[in-house]
Amino acid sequence: MDKKQKLLVAAGLALFAALVVWAVSTVPQRPDTPETPQADSKIMSYDGNEISEERNGRKIWDLTAEHIEVNIDTKDAALEKLSGHFYMEDGRVVEVKADKGTYTAAAKDIAITGNVTVKNSDGAELTSDELRWEAAKEILAAVGNAKAVKDDLLATGDRIESTDGFNKIKIIGKAHLVKGL
Repeated sequence: MDKKQKLLVAAGLALFAALVVWAVSTVPQRPDTPETPQADSKIMSYDGNEISEERNGRKIWDLTAEHIEVNIDTKDAALEKLSGHFYMEDGRVVEVKADKGTYTAAAKDIAITGNVTVKNSDGAELTSDELRWEAAKEILAAVGNAKAVKDDLLATGDRIESTDGFNKIKIIGKAHLVKGL
């Protein structure tokens, strides 16, 4: 190998080394991407389904909703556009309609909100901001701007509650009662 060939080989090696250095030093960095939230696989969704509770063979309540999401671990449920019934021991039925609701499985409590309307099979009607079923106490309570009408009686208050489907009521906060409508 003559001197000219050695210079060409050396130049070729230097060019190759420079190319390797350039390739290694200019590798693009992976852009920082925010972590994408993973879908919560612990939620099951249903459309047009019903949930209910029975005790000692008697249905206590049922709720049907256009959309229900149930947490698989807790069994808690969120309901949209719901309607349902609460069945009293004396046979009366309280019909409920509202925009949203939640069911807490551990306590078996229900909270219903948004355009809450309640009609009792004996003619009583009730409206409120929220309706709560407190399972441990078996209390059905209208909370916030509660208004109950039955026969010639009008009752309003911050909270109207009952343990017998609003046959007998307890008015709490800003209670007002008018008879002879």
